[in-house]
Amino acid sequence: MPASRSKADWLDAYLAQLATQRKLSPHTVAAYARDLRELLTLSADIAWTALAHNEVRRYTAKLHAGGLDPRSIARKLSSWRGFFNWLSGETVLDANPVDGIRAPKRAKSLPKALSVDDAVRLVAPAAHPQGKPEPEQLCNRAMFELLYSSGLRVSELTSLDTHYCKAENGLPASLGWIDMASFEVIVTGKGSKMRKVPVGKAALVALSSWLAVRPPARDGSAALFLSTRGTRISPRVLQLRLKAHALSAEIPANVHPHVLRHSFASHVLQSSGDLRAVQEMLGHASITSTQVYTALDFQHLAQVYDQAHPRAKLK
Repeated sequence: MPASRSKADWLDAYLAQLATQRKLSPHTVAAYARDLRELLTLSADIAWTALAHNEVRRYTAKLHAGGLDPRSIARKLSSWRGFFNWLSGETVLDANPVDGIRAPKRAKSLPKALSVDDAVRLVAPAAHPQGKPEPEQLCNRAMFELLYSSGLRVSELTSLDTHYCKAENGLPASLGWIDMASFEVIVTGKGSKMRKVPVGKAALVALSSWLAVRPPARDGSAALFLSTRGTRISPRVLQLRLKAHALSAEIPANVHPHVLRHSFASHVLQSSGDLRAVQEMLGHASITSTQVYTALDFQHLAQVYDQAHPRAKLK
């Protein structure tokens, strides 16, 4: 390594390469810079070419002991590994000292689901004492009911059409559509896999009310749910509408579309105990992804036990 270049100079050269050659955004380059400056501080006077594998492992343990979460540590290790990969092309390195080092395992968190009462209260039709509900309110109710009724992902719901459409007039073929006659919704999930999911009666009623007032889409598409501008509703607009509705309904949780998906899975599993059926309806490729709701179901049962059993807690 040329003696004229300090450790900081090498970092600056790498960051410049990220910005000019790899064309990374200023925000991304700044994130790399923060991670690498931290490595510069941790390694103190040890030259980059002399930094050993065990030293990097020690830095990782130090970050973890300091309370840094595993996800952030994994990001830092990735930044450090990339720097040494680049450095190996600029000077002589015996090996990348970060190779083989993994971040601590993250504790698996259970999905957040609403109670049955809160979920029903969230999607129930609101009272309109001063007249009929506005089209936007009917659209919202249909979206929220369908999310809870069928456990759809937000991308699956916003991609729905009123019926199946072939690709024509510059518009793509339908990725998903509602089949009111069969009480089903057909969606395209992860991995471009299509599946059919049942739709409950309450959701069908809400959809019928919305379709009765739905205006034509501005682009001529058959998009099922529309924004106030007449275009297909975006996931972000749906998220904002659901959050605002949950706040107005005084639901004591941070409600977003995936919470309704979790609630759907948890409540169906609590009632049926049929893990395979829940897997099919959610569109999970592996049963392992669905098994997390078994733990959520047990957590619910444990809470019921704690509240109801006279000997559950010592006085």
